[in-house]
Amino acid sequence: LNGEEFDSSYKRGQPYTTPVTNVIKGWTEALQLMPVGSKWELYVPSNLAYGNSPRGPGGPNSALVFEVELIGIE
Repeated sequence: LNGEEFDSSYKRGQPYTTPVTNVIKGWTEALQLMPVGSKWELYVPSNLAYGNSPRGPGGPNSALVFEVELIGIE
């Protein structure tokens, strides 16, 4: 949790669209609980993010923070 921003759909001006099965476990759990139109700040521990994989942002065993706004479900 070093404050580094690694992605922003707001800055791109386009919402991020993906199947719920293509995201980290922390997102999968949260998205199933979020009502459409809600905006949550997610604190995702490393075991629900990228675990000890070096491919994740922040490096292995990093907790992540996301601002997620659910604008729709298809």
